[in-house]
Amino acid sequence: MKVLELAKRRKTVRKFLSEKPPLSDVMRAIEAAKEAPSGMNAQPWHFVVIDDDWLKGRIRGLCEIEERKFYEKVSGKLGEWLKEKGFSPEKPFLSEAPYLVLVFGYTKAPYWLQSTWIAVGYFLLALEELGLGTVTYTPPNPRAVEKLLNAPKDYKLQVILPVGYPADPKPKYERKKLEEVVSFNRF
Repeated sequence: MKVLELAKRRKTVRKFLSEKPPLSDVMRAIEAAKEAPSGMNAQPWHFVVIDDDWLKGRIRGLCEIEERKFYEKVSGKLGEWLKEKGFSPEKPFLSEAPYLVLVFGYTKAPYWLQSTWIAVGYFLLALEELGLGTVTYTPPNPRAVEKLLNAPKDYKLQVILPVGYPADPKPKYERKKLEEVVSFNRF
């Protein structure tokens, strides 16, 4: 499939079928992600795949504690948008998805943040090609999850990606038109 077709089709998925995809599909998507470019070819990413139900539940619990703190403080446009879209501190997809893929970045590498997120982008498109869905969930405070998983101090959790077969009926959010996001020779 062509990259543009995959990108146009890919949407955020927060609900999953109970059927567990083959682990080989998740590994294939990670194989694509590891081919991303990185500063000095440092490849500063590390993927942790979780399929243990108890551990997924523990991660969900830790994240929801931090989400409640976040929701108590959030206001303005973001707060209004979250309320309008029906978001809450509860994150059931963290325990209901067949897999969680946690992506860490090695902070001592040059351009670690940008490089890690490029790999995440590759991963998202690879999942789409395989018929799998996800949401890029960024916990408000990832420290508790890093501690739970014994992450080395120089590795920072960037995103938790619940992975499974999509069961989310909501459509993809509308994208801006090309001419709204491109200019030539000046901003």
